[in-house]
Amino acid sequence: MLQSILFLLLLVAAFGLFAWQVRKIWANIHVGRERDMSGHPAERFRKTLLVAFGQQKMFKRLTPALLHLVVYVGFLVINIEVIEIVIDGLFGNIFGFHRSLKFLGPVYDVLMATNEILAALVIIAVAAFWWRRNRTNPVKRFTGVELRAWPKLDANVILYIEVILMVALFFMNTADLKMHQMLGEEMPGTFPVSSLLVGLLPSDAGTLHVLERIGWWAHITGIFIFLNYLPSSKHFHIIISFPNVWYSRLVPQGQFSNVESITHEVKAMMDPSYVVPPAPTAPDGSTLAPTSFGAKDVEDLPWTNLMNAYSCTECGRCTSVCPANLTGKLLSPRKIIMDTRDRMEEKYESPLIFRPNQYGPEAKHEPVTDLMEATLLRGKVTPEELWACTTCNACVESCPVNINPLESIIEMRRFLVLEESAAPNSLNVMFSNIENNGAPWAFSPSDRFNWADDLFAAEKPAVTVA
Repeated sequence: MLQSILFLLLLVAAFGLFAWQVRKIWANIHVGRERDMSGHPAERFRKTLLVAFGQQKMFKRLTPALLHLVVYVGFLVINIEVIEIVIDGLFGNIFGFHRSLKFLGPVYDVLMATNEILAALVIIAVAAFWWRRNRTNPVKRFTGVELRAWPKLDANVILYIEVILMVALFFMNTADLKMHQMLGEEMPGTFPVSSLLVGLLPSDAGTLHVLERIGWWAHITGIFIFLNYLPSSKHFHIIISFPNVWYSRLVPQGQFSNVESITHEVKAMMDPSYVVPPAPTAPDGSTLAPTSFGAKDVEDLPWTNLMNAYSCTECGRCTSVCPANLTGKLLSPRKIIMDTRDRMEEKYESPLIFRPNQYGPEAKHEPVTDLMEATLLRGKVTPEELWACTTCNACVESCPVNINPLESIIEMRRFLVLEESAAPNSLNVMFSNIENNGAPWAFSPSDRFNWADDLFAAEKPAVTVA
């Protein structure tokens, strides 16, 4: 009875604390601008099924895709045993049963065997992931100014936690299996890995019972700790990536959004009969002041862009295919997304387990420390980074969870141009040419076809006079 009460308290505390942290993240996401993402449920379901559940975009890189698939499937299947542990923890000591799903019979045998095989494969996959990140010459996309300090530690902490959880699972199963063997009882389920490990444990039934309980409590407590670590970690993507893919853009990736008020002005100039719609009004009937153009801080971005920030896996696929980054420019799409998340938590709500400043002492661009002066633009993301973008959409195409860094970049560039007139000189020259000449080039409209006249003159055969 005491164990059941302790487990109930632990369960309520774990899920209560997790819900409290998720509420903070949800509040951060909703400081963003409103955006209607309703409609097209069939297309959204298909995209979620393929990209989120099916890991479709992961398989552009086969080796990490296979390793991730092992961990992903292991996470899903092993959670079935977690359900059993929760039932046993709440009711097992009260009603005197153990391994409550054993009534499934042969299905239970298959589930337990699958769990053990996947758990062993998860340990192997995690070891491979650790080596890829921490070897002397790590994979290039696991380096960068944005991956110093906390992000690098976070990636390794999760790997260590996963190994500890799998070891605790084997410890529990092995002790339970050997205890049943010593008592001459048949243990429900099939345990191909634990059966190989029984010789490592002592042959005393009392000691085995204690070891089984240690493994049981270590496994479930570790899962609850892992659950509450997620909101402060990039691994929160295992939860939020599914709604992020559901709400991803369904328009062609190269299609930019227009500023509605500017669109109305242009239509009115082109068509004098066009009637500009009335300005939006507040609930009290007063006319709302026009919003600023583009994005200066996180609240100026659509809420879907802020959800993107919490969905980021920090895998670096976006940065590894960015032509600006590959040619030595300052831009890193991954850093844009990570900066957005950090700015939200700097200005609004922060998870319980504090995420330290992502910038190490060697960083070139330290964030502004005065929160009253700091903004996402210039406080964390510099104009140099933004103007390095070629808008090629390579980052959007490569992201395994459909994050759109380009949209945030465009919104901040839009603010620089329309609110601050802070475009680079080369663009200002182009803007002036378009305004004066109707084309990006510094030629009068009347001279636009001079090239054709010169070509015609060059091709016209000479006329000789006899």
